[in-house]
Amino acid sequence: VQLQASGGGSVQAGESLTLSCAASGFAFHRAWMYWVRQAPGKEIEWVGSMWTAGGPEIYADSVIGRFVMSSDNEKYELYLQMNELKPEDTARYFCATTRDGSIRGRGTLVTVSS
Repeated sequence: VQLQASGGGSVQAGESLTLSCAASGFAFHRAWMYWVRQAPGKEIEWVGSMWTAGGPEIYADSVIGRFVMSSDNEKYELYLQMNELKPEDTARYFCATTRDGSIRGRGTLVTVSS
């Protein structure tokens, strides 16, 4: 399993970012995929889940209504559209094949300033 997230950056509160994750080494087109994040000094936090073959996405209460997951099963890519970003969204974001993030790739840092 190889996962590589990208697309992070520094933004102002209220702005948007879209993260991407390139996946390989497994059947991405029929897999549960997750976004998790880790803020400085804190434990890994689950952000959202989706079954790439279809079905509703599931989100943490802290991001519901603001974040949207999607996938491109031909490109083996996972996305996280993040809208209305808040300072508390500041974290390193990872795509993962486990909800607890135990199998995750290299993350991408998102910094939201007020």
